[in-house]
Amino acid sequence: MSPGMARMLVTFIAMGMMVLSLFLIYLGRYKIKNAFRWFFTITAYIFMILSGLIIFVIVFSGPTTY
Repeated sequence: MSPGMARMLVTFIAMGMMVLSLFLIYLGRYKIKNAFRWFFTITAYIFMILSGLIIFVIVFSGPTTY
């Protein structure tokens, strides 16, 4: 697998984590009303921060040589 394709896959995984965090934040705020609410919310924000950092590194690392 070329480096460009690997970076594209990592970026797709990060975007999927953003969508998952959006869903988890929605569940934590509006649908779940017990102790799991904080677990969903904290997990969602961790996913959002991690995916943002991954995309930041991929974008600012520059183009690949292939």
